[in-house]
Amino acid sequence: MTGTDSAGRGIDTSRPHPARVYDWFLGGKDNYPVDEELGLRITAQGDAPRQARANRRFMERATRVVVREAGVRQFLDIGSGIPTEPNLHQIAQSAVPDARVVYVDNDPIVLAHSAALLHGTPEGATHYLQADAREPRRILKGASAVLDFEQPVALSLVALLHFVSDEDGAHELVDTLVDALAPGSCLVLSAMTADFDPERVKAGIAAYTASGVTLVARTHDEVGRFFKGLEVLEPGIVSLSRWRPDEREDGDPVSLYGAVGVKR
Repeated sequence: MTGTDSAGRGIDTSRPHPARVYDWFLGGKDNYPVDEELGLRITAQGDAPRQARANRRFMERATRVVVREAGVRQFLDIGSGIPTEPNLHQIAQSAVPDARVVYVDNDPIVLAHSAALLHGTPEGATHYLQADAREPRRILKGASAVLDFEQPVALSLVALLHFVSDEDGAHELVDTLVDALAPGSCLVLSAMTADFDPERVKAGIAAYTASGVTLVARTHDEVGRFFKGLEVLEPGIVSLSRWRPDEREDGDPVSLYGAVGVKR
C-alpha cells in the first residue's frame, strides 16, 4: 500500500464530509462533532443508519458475486470512505487471495487511516489513492500502477453518485471510467432515490444542502442510465435490501437503488 499522512493534516473539521457522516451512521469513531450534528439531523428525518447498513451489506454481496460469477480479480473502489470491516479487499481476497484492490477517496481522514487499516494478503495488492471522483482520468492513471486495465476490473461506485449531480459531471465520470474497462469488467453501483419515501428523502437532502453538501436523488430510470450498454445481472436495479438478500435483510425497501452491470 502506498500513501501516508499524519492524522489530522489537511482535515477540515468546520464542515461535514460525506465519508465521516457515513462513518457516524455505521457507529464509527472517525468523525467530528460537525459530522455527528448533520447525522443527527438526518436521522431525525428517517432511519439513515439502516440505509447505511443496507448499503454496506450490498457492497459485501456484490463483491462476492463479481468474484464468483464474473471471475473478476481486480477492484477499483471510488468513494471508498473510512475503512470499516469487512472492507472490500477483505471480502475479495478471502475468495481469491491474489485479488488486487485500489481504493480512492478525497478526504484526508480516509488517507490518515488507510495505511494502518488496509492490509491485504501477501499474494494480492491493496493500494490507496487520494483523488476526487470528478477526476476520472487522474484516477485511471494512478490506479494503472496496480491494476491491469487490459483485464477485467470491478468498478465500485457505492453510495457515491448521489453526491455528484448531473450538472457536475456524474454521467461523464461514469462513462470515462467504464470506457476504460476491458470486456468482462463490472460496474457495482448504488445511489439514493426518493421513489420509496419521497418526503423523508427530501428532508435529508435539505439537511445536507444546508450544511453545504450536494445530495441528489434519482429515479429508477435515472439510475438505469448509468448502466447503458451493460448487461445488468439479476435481479436488475432494485432497492438494496432486495438485491440478492441474505438473512440480514427484512425485505422492506431502503431508499437506495443498486445493481451490477457487466461489460461485454
